[in-house]
Amino acid sequence: MRLSQDAAKRVRDYTMPTDFCKVFEDHLDHLYTLSLLLTADHHKAEQCFIGGLEDCLQGNSVFREWAQSWATRVVIKNAIRIISPSRNETNRTTENYDLTEPASEADTRAAAITKLPPFDRFVYVMSVLERYSDRQCSILLDCTVEEIAGARTQALQRFVSVASLKERDALDSAAVA
Repeated sequence: MRLSQDAAKRVRDYTMPTDFCKVFEDHLDHLYTLSLLLTADHHKAEQCFIGGLEDCLQGNSVFREWAQSWATRVVIKNAIRIISPSRNETNRTTENYDLTEPASEADTRAAAITKLPPFDRFVYVMSVLERYSDRQCSILLDCTVEEIAGARTQALQRFVSVASLKERDALDSAAVA
């Protein structure tokens, strides 16, 4: 029994396990960094990343063009499952991201992101860095669009405050010298 040309084309349009392996290989840095920023913990980031790959390999097929965005979504969903960010936990931060001496500006930014409370961190990473819409974020995080907007605003305000403190410290150091 042979597949019709139409059926064969439809099969080629959908992902195979090798397609997801290639996505995870080609986008390893991005997907692992995403896992790390969301979980703020190297061990949990590994769980999130590996779980994302396993979920993609064992889950539903998607259109090949969607493979990368699907892999990103699965990593985000795994991080949500592992961390369970809640709007009500505004003071909880994660201290397991150990970066005592940031080597670069990117490391400094990553450290600042991981110090955000979990809900604000998820909203910031998903809406600002990954460019998910407020509606997509609210569905994944099981909250209102207004809560997403508020958390993003809080995260951005924290970054402005940190930047102002660093700028003031730099000016004070320059004045002393």
